[in-house]
Amino acid sequence: MINKLKIDPTELVLNDKLIYINRVAKVVKGGKRLSFSALVVTGDGNGHVGIGVGKANEVPGAINKAGVIAKKDLIEVALAGTTIPYKIRARFSAAEVLLKPAAPGTGVVAGGSIRAVLEAAGIKDILTKSLGSSNRVNMAKAAMLALSQLKDPKQELARRKSDFKVKTEVEEG
Repeated sequence: MINKLKIDPTELVLNDKLIYINRVAKVVKGGKRLSFSALVVTGDGNGHVGIGVGKANEVPGAINKAGVIAKKDLIEVALAGTTIPYKIRARFSAAEVLLKPAAPGTGVVAGGSIRAVLEAAGIKDILTKSLGSSNRVNMAKAAMLALSQLKDPKQELARRKSDFKVKTEVEEG
């Protein structure tokens, strides 16, 4: 993920949500050895969200590991009220996701792991489209990538204006 600043999870009130548990069997000489992987999303419902995948021999251990990883990989999402500022498309592996802002009262029009990520981030009105692979882990990572690429329009405009001023002063001087 693209993390500009590390977010301290101890300062936030985070809620974990289990999205998916996968049972994996490794065939060995004595039979099958089972292990589990868990996909967990965590967020404060106010613009902070993170996902994590944990693997262990028991389900609770996998869920705990995934929760710890999700708290480490928190990102801050640029929100425009209850939605996102503009349309964005992101791709992770073969999974692609399209996120579009929606009018207030629309709700979260999304499925599966994308819905869980958006609700954990605190987005209330959004339209989404899942393109390509339907792998739950990759769809969640694609949604996180899209949210991490969002920029606050006001801050971006201020940055561009300052860049423009610097360039014109260099050219004049």
